[in-house]
Amino acid sequence: MQVLLAAAVCTKAGKAIVSRQFVEMTRTRIEGLLAAFPKLMNTGKQHTFVETESVRYVYQPMEKLYMVLITTKNSNILEDLETLRLFSRVIPEYCRALEENEISEHCFDLIFAFDEIVALGYRENVNLAQIRTFTEMDSHEEKVFRAVRETQEREAKAEMRRKAKELQQARRDAERQGKKAPGFGGFGSSAVSGGTTAAMITETIIETEKPKVAPAPARPTGPSKALKLGAKGKEVDNFVDKLKSEGENIMTSSVGKRSTEAAKVAPPINVESVHMKIEEKISLTCGRDGGLQNMELHGMIMLRISEEKFARIRLHVENEDKRGVQLQTHPNVDKKLFTAESQIGLKNPEKSFPINSDVGVLKWRLQTTEESFIPLTINCWPSESGNGCDVNIEYELQEESLELNDVVIAIPLPSGVGAPVIGDIDGEYRHDSRRNLLEWCLPVIDAKNKSGSLEFSIAGQPNDFFPVQVSFISKKNYCNIQVTKVTQVDGNSPVRFSTETTFLVDKYEIL
Repeated sequence: MQVLLAAAVCTKAGKAIVSRQFVEMTRTRIEGLLAAFPKLMNTGKQHTFVETESVRYVYQPMEKLYMVLITTKNSNILEDLETLRLFSRVIPEYCRALEENEISEHCFDLIFAFDEIVALGYRENVNLAQIRTFTEMDSHEEKVFRAVRETQEREAKAEMRRKAKELQQARRDAERQGKKAPGFGGFGSSAVSGGTTAAMITETIIETEKPKVAPAPARPTGPSKALKLGAKGKEVDNFVDKLKSEGENIMTSSVGKRSTEAAKVAPPINVESVHMKIEEKISLTCGRDGGLQNMELHGMIMLRISEEKFARIRLHVENEDKRGVQLQTHPNVDKKLFTAESQIGLKNPEKSFPINSDVGVLKWRLQTTEESFIPLTINCWPSESGNGCDVNIEYELQEESLELNDVVIAIPLPSGVGAPVIGDIDGEYRHDSRRNLLEWCLPVIDAKNKSGSLEFSIAGQPNDFFPVQVSFISKKNYCNIQVTKVTQVDGNSPVRFSTETTFLVDKYEIL
């Protein structure tokens, strides 16, 4: 006969929150057994088990709840008590608090863990670390396979870029020798030769390395005499789609993900015929004891014109940056005009910007180790205590003109020590037990909410809580570079335009 019939977490009144039966048993039967359990206990005695004519209850109080094992009367009570202790240690691994709603929320995680402890009514020879490994299905072979696959993908991409550069060099050599490469346009253009296809492939691959958002597919507009600034035809889209169908990720995943999130945060209210995307990305590394190791910021203005009548325009740029940003215009933009009057226009004012294409007209770069330039400072103080570590972490917004949305500060935790005990907190938190991360979540950080703190305790050493990683999205850019006005080349009349601004994190670490 089986010895362990069921394992359950119930309230003081005997209401079942989660129960796992290891033998055939009806719901009415298990609910009846648990409902009778509190009535059998004698409060004057310090026993951890009670018996009826048919079963034995082995239990352990957990604040307002009970962890109960229902066994047969001929089972070994010492083994049952040892099994009960293991069940009680499993619950804090998945639940932040020993409360009814928390147990209900993680009921399936607990049932999977219970199944690793007991099989067919008998205790398995497992410990807490093995239970965690089994439920997470952690596999060394899978990790090796993924590492090998990632290495192969990197090598394939490197080879692809090398071939692309060779094709681009061959095209340039052909142009220097006086051979004119055939043009390409919309559906009405002639068949594209192999050399042109190679050139287009080259441009597509090289552009994946540029720090900019994925451009919208170029619409074929037929042969045009307008100046082409990196415009691509439909054949390039087909080639990119084919690569994607074969599993090749053309744009880097982080850029694609952040661009998607940015679109959710900052949807353009009204996209005009002249639309600009201003995007900045920051890469920052700080030391845990203070000091900025490196901060690099890249920005770009992307111009998209959807009507032919607005193709000959000039952008009036306002640059109020005082940090020493390095600006660079597109080669086909009049650099003297930009230097003298802060206007972006083509070198030949008779030519037009491309239609229905995202064109990068201005980019900038800031690299510094000046601590006062850090937009958001993070101060993490782990201090050893008797049971482990007390961790205090705080943030402060130094650049008060910014408004950071969806801020997540991710603090690594040591594995195998359970959930952290949270003290004071500004905002909310998530404990990712599978990745051993504590995510401190703040919807908005701005001048009105420029600082905050989090305190928690957990077993571990001070080095276990680094590197701290930060992510956010902002609708305001870091450098004060904006397009204030757009005018026609002929007549200098103003043109309506729309702007979409995003400030993203490429890397933000406190080591």
